[in-house]
Amino acid sequence: MELIVRAPLHMPQERIDAFLQKHRRWIETHLRQAQERAKTPVEPLSREELQRLTERAKLVFPERVRHFAPLVGTDYGRITIRCQKTRWGSCSSKGNLNFNCLLLLAPPEVLDSVVVHELCHRKQLNHSPRFYAEVLRVLPDYPRLHGWLKEHGSALLRRAPQDPK
Repeated sequence: MELIVRAPLHMPQERIDAFLQKHRRWIETHLRQAQERAKTPVEPLSREELQRLTERAKLVFPERVRHFAPLVGTDYGRITIRCQKTRWGSCSSKGNLNFNCLLLLAPPEVLDSVVVHELCHRKQLNHSPRFYAEVLRVLPDYPRLHGWLKEHGSALLRRAPQDPK
């Protein structure tokens, strides 16, 4: 397991080192946790399984977005389904929503939490306190659901085929 540090191009090395030192305990704890999670064997999906999952996701996500959009009080653009190795969802400034088909392997309420999260970005395109107030207004149990994804999500992401093409 390795730590990759990304910083602005002209950031002085001393500031980067100071940041790493200040957050050293947090970094070490999370690296240890990631190493433990990575030890759990996970069977990647076959191309056929991925195709079936993606087809099902093309039905499930639009239905969940249609359900939650009025509760959030927003509209949306296109919905795209992908198999991604690092992201669960995203929302563009034009209102297009992208979701990871691997979310169908999570409990349904966790999938809903990502749908609500992305729809709330239609109102707040950031992760500010106002954004999270919107999320919690619609889904008060969001912290628990987000916690489930943080704890179990890496195993789901490792189900992505090595060559999804």
